[in-house]
Amino acid sequence: MKRESLHVKGFGGRVLGSPTFHLSRLTLLERARRYAITTPLKLFLLLTLGTIAVSLPPAEARTPMAPTGSAREREATDAFNHAEYDRVLKLWQSLPPESTASKPLIRLAFQSALKLGRPEEAFTLYQQLVPTDQPDDPALLRPLALSFLTNHVRDSQEYVRIVAYTMLAELGLAETQAVLEDGLLDASVLVRTRAADAIGKAGLAGKSGPLRRALNDAMPAVRIAAMNALSEANVNDIMPSLIEVARTDDGPESVFAYAALFRLGKQNMLTDITGAATLPDPDIRMAALGVLGRLKRASSLSVLSQGVYDPEPSVRAFAAGALGEYGQADGVGPLTHALGDESARVRAVAATSLGRLGIRENHPLLRALTRDANMQVRAGAVEGLLRLGDTSAILLAADLAKHPDPSIRAAAAHALAATSDKQAVAILQTLLQDQQPQPRLFAVKALGKSAAQVTPLLKKSLQDSDVAIRLAAAGSLLQQLRRPTAVPSRLRKK
Repeated sequence: MKRESLHVKGFGGRVLGSPTFHLSRLTLLERARRYAITTPLKLFLLLTLGTIAVSLPPAEARTPMAPTGSAREREATDAFNHAEYDRVLKLWQSLPPESTASKPLIRLAFQSALKLGRPEEAFTLYQQLVPTDQPDDPALLRPLALSFLTNHVRDSQEYVRIVAYTMLAELGLAETQAVLEDGLLDASVLVRTRAADAIGKAGLAGKSGPLRRALNDAMPAVRIAAMNALSEANVNDIMPSLIEVARTDDGPESVFAYAALFRLGKQNMLTDITGAATLPDPDIRMAALGVLGRLKRASSLSVLSQGVYDPEPSVRAFAAGALGEYGQADGVGPLTHALGDESARVRAVAATSLGRLGIRENHPLLRALTRDANMQVRAGAVEGLLRLGDTSAILLAADLAKHPDPSIRAAAAHALAATSDKQAVAILQTLLQDQQPQPRLFAVKALGKSAAQVTPLLKKSLQDSDVAIRLAAAGSLLQQLRRPTAVPSRLRKK
């Protein structure tokens, strides 16, 4: 059977064996593809160019407003209640420069901008409703941030849609079901794949007809994502489709079919997955190692350990990543071997995986790697050390954040996502001002994972000149807003 060429993603969303990241505007699509946060097993994402227009659900149910205040406010309220949102904004814009707008009028204009899908305009109004010296209002900020994402899934540029769906997949919001299912119809393979991922993460797989139909998508990446989401939701009636794929496919897709069947109770499939890890095709071996790492079965350790001796560097990197996913102390031995690999990529992944194991005795191994000749390896060692709680590694990250190569500065930002230390936040704040988009993108995404008070920094990034970074900032804001400590408990009176 003829199989399509495959773009293989590594652990942490990095592409294995790909060329160095380019800095021009035209590489934004590649950046989105390389650095979108994905689960390590969503492999083989194929891209096709194209656009699609999708219909979006309302940002929120239309709630009639009670007319109050001046004649202008009463007219704006009447226009809003009649869904004449353009008219509301015109009333707002027609205010004399010397006049002071009332909070009710600003709120009407804010809600109207959201209804019209103008999040940038709504953000300007939000800043008037909630000045920087006041606590944020989650009831307003959350729909604003979500609007940035949902109003760009219809963008004519593929890379923008990819970033929007990547952030939605990371968030897994059930309220975006209609948007996510529309994404399964997109011309872009990666958009469809990310939409399938998001449906699963939102807990919607069991009741999504479009996701079931995605099992018959023309591209294997989408079919794999659908298999993963449906099997993780214990949708048993897809078994006949999975059995057919396992029987007829001679490539990586069959490995994911085995894994889906295993999740649905076919325990004997573990033997097939284990066997696939030794087949001649390196793509199949990578798929099998990734699956075994995620399934975390004790019997798989020997196969994962052997993977770090594979003749293909990309397979060795996947094995090192899978051992980190496996997450057991028994993985230290093979990962220690991988730290001396001739491939810098393998060494970097092994360093990160050692940190993920959380064993402080690995500290000297990672410290030694901070002097590696390759800067990406140093960044991996810094991430590993930070995962072990060694905040002194922040100083090493600070040096990497000043490197002339923007991809190294981006790697430093990625590593700093492993800590919420105030020094790390300060470095990320500096990277938000970087002249190149790649470090800014990684800094924004790292801040989304921080337990520090970083909302003001993310709000500022909503005004970034690069739309991809604005979308990433919106996604990170939503991550922050769902942290219990990030939401003020007191109500405000306007």
